[in-house]
Amino acid sequence: MKKSIRRLPDSELEIMKIIWDAKEPVTSAYISEKLKGKKDWKITSILTFLARLTEKGFIECKREGKVNIYRPLISEQEYLEKESKSILEKLYNNSLTNFVASLYNSNAIAEDELKELQEFIEELTRGE
Repeated sequence: MKKSIRRLPDSELEIMKIIWDAKEPVTSAYISEKLKGKKDWKITSILTFLARLTEKGFIECKREGKVNIYRPLISEQEYLEKESKSILEKLYNNSLTNFVASLYNSNAIAEDELKELQEFIEELTRGE
Protein backbone atom coordinates (compact mmCIF):
# COMPACT_ATOMS: atom_id res chain seq x y z
CA MET A 1 0.00 0.00 0.00
CA LYS A 2 1.35 3.41 -1.00
CA LYS A 3 1.90 5.79 1.90
CA SER A 4 -0.08 9.01 1.90
CA ILE A 5 2.00 12.03 0.94
CA ARG A 6 0.79 15.34 2.30
CA ARG A 7 1.47 18.71 0.73
CA LEU A 8 4.32 20.53 2.42
CA PRO A 9 4.32 24.17 3.46
CA ASP A 10 6.87 26.26 1.51
CA SER A 11 9.33 26.40 4.41
CA GLU A 12 9.43 22.62 4.82
CA LEU A 13 9.59 22.13 1.06
CA GLU A 14 12.63 24.41 0.96
CA ILE A 15 14.35 22.14 3.51
CA MET A 16 13.36 19.01 1.56
CA LYS A 17 14.81 20.43 -1.66
CA ILE A 18 18.17 20.84 0.07
CA ILE A 19 18.00 17.27 1.37
CA TRP A 20 17.01 15.88 -2.05
CA ASP A 21 19.69 17.89 -3.86
CA ALA A 22 22.40 16.66 -1.49
CA LYS A 23 21.96 13.06 -2.75
CA GLU A 24 23.32 11.86 0.61
CA PRO A 25 22.41 12.18 4.29
CA VAL A 26 22.88 15.69 5.70
CA THR A 27 23.19 17.52 9.02
CA SER A 28 21.28 20.57 10.21
CA ALA A 29 24.55 22.54 9.84
CA TYR A 30 24.71 21.55 6.15
CA ILE A 31 21.12 22.74 5.65
CA SER A 32 21.83 25.99 7.50
CA GLU A 33 24.87 26.61 5.27
CA LYS A 34 22.84 25.99 2.10
CA LEU A 35 20.21 28.49 3.26
CA LYS A 36 22.75 31.29 3.84
CA GLY A 37 21.93 34.26 1.64
CA LYS A 38 18.48 32.83 0.83
CA LYS A 39 16.74 32.63 4.20
CA ASP A 40 17.72 34.10 7.53
CA TRP A 41 16.30 31.25 9.58
CA LYS A 42 17.92 30.54 12.91
CA ILE A 43 19.09 27.00 13.62
CA THR A 44 16.15 26.56 16.02
CA SER A 45 13.72 27.17 13.14
CA ILE A 46 15.57 24.70 10.93
CA LEU A 47 15.46 22.09 13.70
CA THR A 48 11.71 22.69 14.10
CA PHE A 49 11.16 22.14 10.36
CA LEU A 50 13.30 18.99 10.47
CA ALA A 51 11.27 17.67 13.43
CA ARG A 52 8.02 18.30 11.53
CA LEU A 53 9.37 16.58 8.41
CA THR A 54 10.37 13.60 10.56
CA GLU A 55 6.90 13.44 12.17
CA LYS A 56 5.27 13.58 8.73
CA GLY A 57 7.43 10.70 7.48
CA PHE A 58 9.36 12.67 4.87
CA ILE A 59 12.76 12.15 6.49
CA GLU A 60 14.40 9.99 9.12
CA CYS A 61 16.76 11.25 11.76
CA LYS A 62 19.60 9.13 13.11
CA ARG A 63 22.11 10.12 15.74
CA GLU A 64 25.70 9.60 14.60
CA GLY A 65 28.19 10.63 17.23
CA LYS A 66 27.25 14.13 18.36
CA VAL A 67 25.14 15.07 15.34
CA ASN A 68 21.81 14.10 13.84
CA ILE A 69 21.88 12.88 10.26
CA TYR A 70 18.81 13.37 8.07
CA ARG A 71 17.91 11.31 5.02
CA PRO A 72 14.80 11.37 2.84
CA LEU A 73 12.17 8.64 3.11
CA ILE A 74 10.17 10.04 0.19
CA SER A 75 11.88 10.79 -3.10
CA GLU A 76 11.55 14.11 -4.85
CA GLN A 77 9.94 12.29 -7.78
CA GLU A 78 7.27 10.72 -5.53
CA TYR A 79 6.46 14.13 -4.06
CA LEU A 80 6.34 15.90 -7.43
CA GLU A 81 4.07 13.24 -8.91
CA LYS A 82 1.64 13.56 -6.00
CA GLU A 83 1.68 17.37 -6.09
CA SER A 84 1.23 17.49 -9.87
CA LYS A 85 -1.75 15.14 -9.68
CA SER A 86 -3.24 17.15 -6.81
CA ILE A 87 -2.88 20.47 -8.65
CA LEU A 88 -4.49 19.05 -11.78
CA GLU A 89 -7.38 17.62 -9.76
CA LYS A 90 -8.01 20.66 -7.56
CA LEU A 91 -7.46 23.53 -9.96
CA TYR A 92 -8.00 22.18 -13.46
CA ASN A 93 -10.63 19.46 -13.04
CA ASN A 94 -8.05 16.83 -14.03
CA SER A 95 -7.54 18.49 -17.41
CA LEU A 96 -3.97 18.82 -18.61
CA THR A 97 -5.26 20.84 -21.57
CA ASN A 98 -6.84 23.40 -19.24
CA PHE A 99 -3.61 23.58 -17.23
CA VAL A 100 -1.40 24.19 -20.28
CA ALA A 101 -3.92 26.69 -21.69
CA SER A 102 -3.86 28.58 -18.39
CA LEU A 103 -0.05 28.70 -18.45
CA TYR A 104 -0.06 29.87 -22.06
CA ASN A 105 -2.77 32.52 -21.55
CA SER A 106 -0.91 33.97 -18.56
CA ASN A 107 2.36 34.09 -20.54
CA ALA A 108 3.92 31.64 -18.07
CA ILE A 109 4.85 29.28 -20.91
CA ALA A 110 6.57 30.35 -24.12
CA GLU A 111 6.11 29.11 -27.69
CA ASP A 112 9.40 27.18 -27.58
CA GLU A 113 8.26 25.42 -24.39
CA LEU A 114 5.00 24.45 -26.09
CA LYS A 115 7.02 23.03 -28.99
CA GLU A 116 9.16 21.09 -26.53
CA LEU A 117 6.01 19.74 -24.87
CA GLN A 118 4.60 18.74 -28.24
CA GLU A 119 7.81 16.88 -29.12
CA PHE A 120 7.72 15.13 -25.74
CA ILE A 121 4.13 13.97 -26.33
CA GLU A 122 5.03 12.75 -29.82
CA GLU A 123 7.96 10.73 -28.39
CA LEU A 124 5.66 9.18 -25.79
CA THR A 125 3.06 8.17 -28.35
CA ARG A 126 5.75 6.69 -30.62
CA GLY A 127 7.04 4.68 -27.65
CA GLU A 128 10.60 6.05 -27.70
